[in-house]
Amino acid sequence: MPAIEVGRLCVKIRGREAGRKCVIVEIIDDNFVVVTGPKDVSGVKRRRANINHIEVLPEKIEIQPGASDEEVKQALEKAGLLDFMKEPVRPEIKPGLL
Repeated sequence: MPAIEVGRLCVKIRGREAGRKCVIVEIIDDNFVVVTGPKDVSGVKRRRANINHIEVLPEKIEIQPGASDEEVKQALEKAGLLDFMKEPVRPEIKPGLL
């Protein structure tokens, strides 16, 4: 499994934005990170997220910690991942959570 690191793409698996892709922008501590879609790309606004509520993907973009939404969008464009980010993912329902 890829590590939790700045620039790593992930999918939110909990909350109102479940099933949408986002990018890790900043690491707060062992349990929380700051993620963004950006909102106009995948619908995920910049917010703090528990690492247990995201599933990391193998893709990674090159951004600085704390990068703005515009910088994230440019990095996604440069990596050719804008269309990939716009497609929602059906959240996987884990057994025992119903």
